[in-house]
Amino acid sequence: MTEPLQIGVVLGSTRMGRFADRPAEWVMSLGRKCEGVTFELVDLRDYPLPFFDQPKSPLREPSKNEVAQRWARKIRDLDAFVFVTGEYNHSIPAVLKNALDHVYAEFNRKPATFVGYGNAGGARAIEQLRLMLVELQVAPLRGAVHLSREQFIGILLDGKTFAESEPLAKAGEAMLSELIWWAAALREGREHAFNVPLLFPR
Repeated sequence: MTEPLQIGVVLGSTRMGRFADRPAEWVMSLGRKCEGVTFELVDLRDYPLPFFDQPKSPLREPSKNEVAQRWARKIRDLDAFVFVTGEYNHSIPAVLKNALDHVYAEFNRKPATFVGYGNAGGARAIEQLRLMLVELQVAPLRGAVHLSREQFIGILLDGKTFAESEPLAKAGEAMLSELIWWAAALREGREHAFNVPLLFPR
């Protein structure tokens, strides 16, 4: 029996009073409708990583830090990611960048999609995040959800909910459909990579 796909919904902020919990819970609610897939909240508050200061990149040598090792194990066990991120100073939160810096191999050849909020719907943060993930051999997907200013303010200040917005529901469903397809395809590829012939033998 095939194990369900494991998808992590990564909360990219740890600040007090963060907005990230709301879109993350919304993604989780959409995920509960998906058969054969398990969604899990991955909260960076549970992984209080030090600023990356190791002598070698995790590409060369895994971190000896206990929290970093626990974080790496969590990433290893997941098949795909939904990164929920705000836009801070034209980029992603520092805590998310730091978390990415601590892990390498466990991210390789897995897909990721995004939910962004803040200036420009978090588009500039997600643009930078996609570039960072490429360096970790993650497959960043085209599909994403960008909360408009009206949607963000409505949810943050006016008591509106994600469930009230049909455009958000359609965007979220399309985003997860694409992610699940890629998660299944890339897990199959990772499991059978040993069968791929050496294309350029020495």
